[in-house]
Amino acid sequence: MFPVLLVAVDNTALTFALPSIARSLDATGVQLLWIVDAYPLVLAGLLVAMGSLGDRIGRRRLLLIGSAGFAAVSAATAFAPSAEWLIAGRAGLGFFGAMLMPSTLSLIRNIFPEPNRRRLAVAIWAAGFSGGAALGPIFGGWLVEHFWWGAILLVAVPIILPLLVLGPVLVPESRDPQPGRVDVPSIILSLLVMVPVVYGIKALATHGLAPEPVAAIGFGLLMGYVFIRRQRALLHGTREQGGRAPNGKEQSATASPLLDVSLFGNRVFSTAITANVLALFSFNGFILFLAQHLQLLEGQSPSESGVAMIPALIATVAAGLLVVPLVRKVRPGFVVAGGLLLSAAGYFLVAFGDHSHGPGILLAALLVLCLGVGAAETISNDLILGAAPAEKSGAAAAISETGYEVGSLLGTAILGSILTASYQRNLHLPAGLGEPAAGQSTGTAAAQAGETLAGAVELAQSLPAPLAEAVTAAARAAFESGVHVTAAIALVLMAGASVLAAVVLRKVPTAR
Repeated sequence: MFPVLLVAVDNTALTFALPSIARSLDATGVQLLWIVDAYPLVLAGLLVAMGSLGDRIGRRRLLLIGSAGFAAVSAATAFAPSAEWLIAGRAGLGFFGAMLMPSTLSLIRNIFPEPNRRRLAVAIWAAGFSGGAALGPIFGGWLVEHFWWGAILLVAVPIILPLLVLGPVLVPESRDPQPGRVDVPSIILSLLVMVPVVYGIKALATHGLAPEPVAAIGFGLLMGYVFIRRQRALLHGTREQGGRAPNGKEQSATASPLLDVSLFGNRVFSTAITANVLALFSFNGFILFLAQHLQLLEGQSPSESGVAMIPALIATVAAGLLVVPLVRKVRPGFVVAGGLLLSAAGYFLVAFGDHSHGPGILLAALLVLCLGVGAAETISNDLILGAAPAEKSGAAAAISETGYEVGSLLGTAILGSILTASYQRNLHLPAGLGEPAAGQSTGTAAAQAGETLAGAVELAQSLPAPLAEAVTAAARAAFESGVHVTAAIALVLMAGASVLAAVVLRKVPTAR
């Protein structure tokens, strides 16, 4: 649980330290983007390769190597003298972070072969991940206020030390008993798939529709086609030779597929991953506009908005733990479907609620959403692990983690873009201020107000009271119009995912 908590905190904490980093390192806007993006780019690109590597060399060994590297790079990056150093450090953290997450989930699969205990372990794992993500803004904000931005990275060292000392004693080793030869071209192809796609999605979310991110995504998808064809060919070659001999010599000349694509032929496996991706897609879109609403429209600080989300965090943890005994009486597919339907109810509150009287409805919707996500994600992750053979648990866990990353990125990019477009289309600045004129520099306050909610709030702070109130009201109305649209999209997606889970997973038996 130590590395799970660490990676989850690291994902969200540093974002709130960006103003301090910009002042301390004199970082440009582009450098700040790369400080944030370098970590998930490398992480997403290497998850599948690292999951498969753990199956071959040992999951505990990979976990300890990744933990030691993560702690060392965190300590070095905390004292980065320049923005370039920090970017390189974040990329290094992504490299070692990719070793941690698949290792933890695959170790759970092998430490707890009994389904009910495994399900509870997965629920605790998910609670650590959710808890870390929620604690990140609070923890990060407090550290920046009382120390300096590097403290967020330096805190990884005391968290990792107990794992490095006790892990070799308490955590049993597990690996694929008959690993094939590592296929280096497949590792390179997996990077050429994930890195351009993740980069393109993040670029679309930041800069909007442009040729460069579209080309990057297209290239990544093309490499994905090549990657899948290679994995199928390697898998076919393995089967033609009748599998690996116990001594491993029979297939020494034939590389083993990096990713067993036959796993996706299992309907339980593929449906559970689809449910995860759609749930994370919608959830991250929700968090995107909730954070802006709390901080820009309600005037809360990052740490205050993090504290406001604590009840939802508790709901996520509680729901994940409560569904463990529930699946002994109710089929897992119906539990997943019910959780997704509960998430849809949360989006219903957002899509059709009135948010002009404070954050009450949004926070209530977040509570309902997190109850649903906590229930659905716990059982769907257990189904993913249970559907894959134990010797392939590292690869299965890596696929699940990649689904998390892709779902999160797509939610931020697509729903974020829709939210921004709706805001810009529906913003009507008061007549006393005037609309940004054609050809006006986008650096002016009025033009910035027409681009983002943050720009409008900043403009309002420099205006006399009556005009400031009018600008804020116009910005709120435009922003809320986008919130209703994105929430309606998420509502449809969650309802559709619920039906899919109920139909496809209905025959999965109850736990015993």
